[in-house]
Amino acid sequence: MQLRLRWWLAGTGALALVWILIWTGYQWAAAQKMTADKLRQWVESTDLARLRGPERERALRQLAEGLNALPYEERRRVRLDGFWTNWFAVMTEDERAAFLDATLPQGLQQMIAAFEELPADRRQRALREAMRRVREAAIESGRVTPAEPPPGWSEDLQRQVTLHGLRAFYSQSSAQTKAELAPVLEELQRLMQSGRFFRGRPDR
Repeated sequence: MQLRLRWWLAGTGALALVWILIWTGYQWAAAQKMTADKLRQWVESTDLARLRGPERERALRQLAEGLNALPYEERRRVRLDGFWTNWFAVMTEDERAAFLDATLPQGLQQMIAAFEELPADRRQRALREAMRRVREAAIESGRVTPAEPPPGWSEDLQRQVTLHGLRAFYSQSSAQTKAELAPVLEELQRLMQSGRFFRGRPDR
């Protein structure tokens, strides 16, 4: 009987230890997970203008990696909040280009090519839908009012892209403009990947 009790106590202790280790690991993983708020705090506590050489390169890499590590909704929030734009203002043109290459969605050029193949009316609907979604997110975050367009976009810009093509517009845009357009471009890519605009009129 005592032997059985000892085995039961030992088993219970081992199980408790396993759960403690699992809980500790979960807490550690949660602490390590990047969030928009953590990225904001880090960016606001780091003065890129004062950094040089390897230290500056490491900071820029950390910003790109932090942005890429965020879930889509939080990444969009960061792009719309624009708290990293103070960094962008002091980047060199080469640094801006490298940052955009590292943080714009993978497959962006393929998306642009697929977008260009759509009829003009579907391109217009796809852009309008992407802008609507980004505007809603921007309003929710307090970035714009309901009467304003998404950051970086306008109705005139939408017409230009629809008429002349996204590829031409994108290739001629500055790094600053590309950064401002990133939320809409990423939303547009998600819409294109869904296939909705290859099946006729999309559902609202």
